[in-house]
Amino acid sequence: MQVKKNPKADLNRSTGLFFQIGLVLVLLVTWRALEYKSFDVNEEIVQLIELEDDLKEDVPMTEMIKAPPPPPPPSAPELIEIVEDEAEIEETIIESSEMNQETVIDTAIDVDDVEVGEEEEEVSVPFAVIENVPIFPGCEKLTTNDEKRACFSQKMQEHVKKHFRYPDTALELGIQGRVHVQFKINREGNISDIRMRGPDSNLEKEAARIIAALPRMTPGKQRGRNVTVPYSIPINFVLK
Repeated sequence: MQVKKNPKADLNRSTGLFFQIGLVLVLLVTWRALEYKSFDVNEEIVQLIELEDDLKEDVPMTEMIKAPPPPPPPSAPELIEIVEDEAEIEETIIESSEMNQETVIDTAIDVDDVEVGEEEEEVSVPFAVIENVPIFPGCEKLTTNDEKRACFSQKMQEHVKKHFRYPDTALELGIQGRVHVQFKINREGNISDIRMRGPDSNLEKEAARIIAALPRMTPGKQRGRNVTVPYSIPINFVLK
């Protein structure tokens, strides 16, 4: 027996249409899902301050200080007694101190009352031309001026060699050179006004220390008066 099918009862007839409709729906749902946007919701809190229209301020109670009233002014005396001034007052006459052509000035001064003071002027005489050179301690027994000059120079050299000390800073840095020192032997025989000129301040300080250690000398004389004598000497600082 042959089975007969109704063509209207074919279930596979609309399969393609249903598939296309389902595909369109899936694509629509996917597109909407991709295009969906979410926004953060900011919750704003609004605070309200309520002010009362009728503000009442509590004023503290204060105590009023009652000061006593000022005393009344003294009353005038009822009777005023008038005292007569009978004392005589001598008037003092003040003479004018202004001078005119008729004023005579007495300026007579006795010559014996005037004191004349002699101010000694400091005289500086070079060592090479002074009449009596300064005498270094130990050279007093010499007689001529040339012998005293030679002894002075020798004693100066011995003094420099005895007190010579190379500065540590200049020794470490390898600094050497010649320092020219000039000083004065004043009228009392003391050393003063020391001046230095050299390649380094450490060498200059050492040269000044050596000269400052010189002993007191017999001052030089010019025409029988003590005078100041300048003197200069070079001090060599050499590293060997």
